Amino acid sequence: QADRSVCDLQSQIEQHLRDERRGERLRSGVHVVIAGATNAGKSSLLNTLCQRPAAIVSPIAGTTRDIVETAVDIGGFPVLLSDTAGLRESADLVEQEGVRRARERVQQADLTLLVVDSTCLPSDVQRAAGFLSEHLRSVLPSQTQPATDMCLLLLNKSDLLPETQRQKLKMELRGVSGLPAVCLLSCQTNEGLKDFLTVLQSSVKTLCGDPLAGAPTLTQARHRAHLQQCVAALSQFQRYRDSDLALAAEGVRLALTSLGRITGRVGAEEILDIIFKDFCIGK
Repeated sequence: QADRSVCDLQSQIEQHLRDERRGERLRSGVHVVIAGATNAGKSSLLNTLCQRPAAIVSPIAGTTRDIVETAVDIGGFPVLLSDTAGLRESADLVEQEGVRRARERVQQADLTLLVVDSTCLPSDVQRAAGFLSEHLRSVLPSQTQPATDMCLLLLNKSDLLPETQRQKLKMELRGVSGLPAVCLLSCQTNEGLKDFLTVLQSSVKTLCGDPLAGAPTLTQARHRAHLQQCVAALSQFQRYRDSDLALAAEGVRLALTSLGRITGRVGAEEILDIIFKDFCIGK
């Protein structure tokens, strides 16, 4: 009977943990990172999306050195936008740190907006597709084949291209295997902005889940961590139940402690640890 109860509890917790962090995203915002080479128009895109001059825009390459964050609403969902330093090799130590932070932020992102200067693309569509694939791999180096649903390709400065080339890129790049959704955009004229916002809203909605399907159970990273610890402790019980009852019982005790940290059944010292960790208190 105890074995069955533990198995049922572990199964239920694991089911809640497989929600792909939708609750945390609804609470804290979907983390969308704007990345790309210098002078691709990343800061202009940030200003366009938040409808205010949140970031400095300059024709000088490498203007953005640090992360610029702003909260926006995309289709009713909370989004935390991060503008990052342009990705390039540099001898400048400050710019090197900015690039390092940019790559680190991309690794942490829920969704990456990879901005490319469309005037730098080869005129041949196949060569352009190869250029974009290589660029994608350089920005997301930890993945051999980057997850296309976690990235959008934005071809900025499309107003500088001939109309025939714009239409050709728009039609033919969408069918290229291995590339994420491709949007042509001009932050200068707002051409293509409506189509891009539609694609962005769809991606954000997918990450947050359908609100009509029910409210998410987990909305805090701390609760998720405690449930993961609980599952690990229950696994310990399963592992030692037939060979060492003391270790099996310890697994159950650890599982109860992890659940107690969520329900409030914890000691005073643990409560103080949570308060000092989650809230700012004057010293």
